[in-house]
Amino acid sequence: MPLFIQYQPYKLQFKFEAGTSRGILTEKISWFLKITDGEQPGIIGYGECGPLNGLSIDAIPDFETKLIEICRLFNSMDLEVFPFNLPIILQQIIPYDYPSIRFGVETALLDFMNGGKKVHYPNTFSQKGSGIPINGLVWMGSEDFMNRQIEEKLSAGFTTIKMKVGAIDFDQECRILERIRARYSPKVITLRVDANGAFTTADVHSKLNALATFSIHSIEQPIATNQHELLKELCGTSPIPVALDEELIGKMDYMAKFALLKNILPPYIILKPTLLGGFQQCKEWIEIAQRLSIGWWMTSALESNLGLNAIAQFTAQFDNALPQGLGTGQIYHNNLDSPLEIKLGNLYSNGTSPWDLSALDGHWVNV
Repeated sequence: MPLFIQYQPYKLQFKFEAGTSRGILTEKISWFLKITDGEQPGIIGYGECGPLNGLSIDAIPDFETKLIEICRLFNSMDLEVFPFNLPIILQQIIPYDYPSIRFGVETALLDFMNGGKKVHYPNTFSQKGSGIPINGLVWMGSEDFMNRQIEEKLSAGFTTIKMKVGAIDFDQECRILERIRARYSPKVITLRVDANGAFTTADVHSKLNALATFSIHSIEQPIATNQHELLKELCGTSPIPVALDEELIGKMDYMAKFALLKNILPPYIILKPTLLGGFQQCKEWIEIAQRLSIGWWMTSALESNLGLNAIAQFTAQFDNALPQGLGTGQIYHNNLDSPLEIKLGNLYSNGTSPWDLSALDGHWVNV
């Protein structure tokens, strides 16, 4: 019996107003996938498609229409899926223009192939309790709000703090960083900043120089995308190492990836599987980065615990000691209950805590 896929939308509600340089987030819709096989009724593979408005190339008004089309194609095919042919199947049924759907189907199939136990990659994280070091993310907002977040992260044992910059008063952002540095040296607390492309050609150099006084580890995407010559110059001269983030979105061809990184030669790249087209695409970015001696780390794209769990397991496949951006599981009121937990700046999968997907019961759409 062929595999059968269903979907449902699920509105995730933020616990606070999450500020970015692209605006305030209060809610986010994810589209969950469920793959079953009539011959193995007890095995269910789950996935998550979570396009981000203003960022994902597939965050479009008719997203659900396209998702239905892809699900119907999937259900019409007599699929037998194995690890060796998974990339081929994804290529056959999902256009590159829909990276979040590729991620959702890929993770659901990996879960199904591994017995439907939310184990996409059997490794020390998913099965033996090993932790993944992560950064503590500080969202934009009032100065008081950002300071409270920082205190919470420091009290929770984080040693790497990532702060979003570029949407509020720059002097105010510098005051917050200065306050941290007055208390903690770079040997004690690592500081990262993420500009989400907010700096302009006119002010990027002066702002990078100002931020550098706080011993910043790296800055993500200081300028808007598709300014390759300026970005190349910044990567070579910036007093703060530059990490490419949004610049990678939409690059699906291997040689296009290679050409981009070889030309710009950033110190780091940031990988978000939902935005880049899933794990197969991320593997290509990692391979190219390693060839060019470029560092990398993985970051969630505000997925629920379902997607975050898969990303964490994929990350644990690699020997990467850099703190990852996987601390977003606690930002929603109505996230799915999972074994994921954060302790002393590390993400763990607690085997004694069960999954609870009951919020999804009875809402699956057949196509």
